[in-house]
Amino acid sequence: MSEKSDILYTCYHEISRKGENFVPQHTISYQLSGSFALADGKKTYLAEEGHLNLIRKNQLVKFVKYPPQNGVFESMNIYLSEENLRNAAKEYNFTSELFEETKPLVSITINELIESFFISLKSIIQSDSFNNKHLVDLKIKELILILVQSQPELKNILFNFSEPHKIDLEAFMIQNYRYNVHLERFAYLTGRSLATFKRDFEKTFHTSPHQWILQKRLDEAHFLIKEKEKLASDIFIDLGFEDLSHFSYAFKKYFGYSPTQTVKTN
Repeated sequence: MSEKSDILYTCYHEISRKGENFVPQHTISYQLSGSFALADGKKTYLAEEGHLNLIRKNQLVKFVKYPPQNGVFESMNIYLSEENLRNAAKEYNFTSELFEETKPLVSITINELIESFFISLKSIIQSDSFNNKHLVDLKIKELILILVQSQPELKNILFNFSEPHKIDLEAFMIQNYRYNVHLERFAYLTGRSLATFKRDFEKTFHTSPHQWILQKRLDEAHFLIKEKEKLASDIFIDLGFEDLSHFSYAFKKYFGYSPTQTVKTN
């Protein structure tokens, strides 16, 4: 079985709401057609056709991908692994000044160098050479050099290899409980080991992480269905549930009645 390529071409004919909840590595995203919205719990960012963006690593985000009318959604994503970035940093003496960039989506200005790079990348797509790791790594190295030359300030993001520092647990969880990720991921992003995360969590919220997260999601679901007249099928993904049946089962177990009975009986 071949390895997953660090260059990915995607194509959708319908609206897709199954975006990654966690971004584990810096990603260069080039929007060929259609658009996508990225939300981090604070703000929603829109990438339209022709836009080039850097999606920063270690982010909890939700994507919605929109194809154009009577067309298809097309994008090209290049994943910048830490290995490739460290190799470039060592070879070319690239460093970060530890500038704190908080936006999950950073716009990149397209110039002639970048245009030429993606033209050459399209030829790799057409020749189906994504499984050639040496070629892929070479193209990624080329892209890193072009980005640094075009926007030198990107070095402060790309070559910052520091781990997440310990942050306020309560504020983080209140903002991010809707994301469907493992507790290990929450722990890492708050700068804690899993054991320390669980201990700090119970000290802060006086209950277990699983119980608190489930309760917060279901209480919000109840409010949205009853007060805002939302359909369960429209909200379960945004609230961190993997499928509608799991959401409906958990909702009925918690409240004693199903989502469809909520508006009618309460």
